[in-house]
Amino acid sequence: MRGLQGKNVILTGGASGIGQAISLRLGEEGCNVGIFDLNGEGANATAEKIRAAGGTANGYAVDVSDYDAVASAVAAFESDCGPVDGLVNNAGWDKSMPFLDTDLELWHKVVAINMYGPLNLCHVILKGMSERGGGRVVNISSDAGRVGSSGEAVYAACKGGLIAFSKTMSRELARKNITLNTVCPGPTNTPLLAEQGPKLVAALERAVPMRRVAEPEDYPGLVSFFLSDDASYITGQTISVSGGLTMHG
Repeated sequence: MRGLQGKNVILTGGASGIGQAISLRLGEEGCNVGIFDLNGEGANATAEKIRAAGGTANGYAVDVSDYDAVASAVAAFESDCGPVDGLVNNAGWDKSMPFLDTDLELWHKVVAINMYGPLNLCHVILKGMSERGGGRVVNISSDAGRVGSSGEAVYAACKGGLIAFSKTMSRELARKNITLNTVCPGPTNTPLLAEQGPKLVAALERAVPMRRVAEPEDYPGLVSFFLSDDASYITGQTISVSGGLTMHG
């Protein structure tokens, strides 16, 4: 990808799964990667993998739902690497169950991570990007936010909100040369999906036209593209990566 070499990129939720796969790809592209994760040991382990492959990366233990913690971690990253050029809001969490069986405690946790997390990162980082006159943001939403998903009502609401937030901010910041785009994963082979049991996984595989769920490695190419100079005239877009499970046009 053009223009990624030497760029400073922060990614949240990079200790495992999709976030780790994206982090490794960004390291390959020559980015200086800051990996934010509640699991600090996992973030450092991913950073070490990038360094072992010849890249540059640092891990930071961060609770993305805590605004002050985010601000401190961003300041630490910028002290280590310089101003942030790119942001990937990937961290997310959910617990699948019918909405009427949920409670306020679950709502608060889902909203704190999936909605306030990206808001916190964007509020802190976009100020600097705006002052410098440029930047790239990729928000990882979900097809649940586009078409709904049984058992994920609050999560889907957050992910739908993230899509709308991305479109709004892309309008507000277009003249500052800042782009915001959204990637919506479909069902993906991660520990969170495995917890749902083999019957659900098999049903999803039958439902996907490509007859498989996604692997974490199916996403880094598109994310890297949105962060690159090749996507400099693309903003406010939402793209599903789901093997054809959902189609929009």
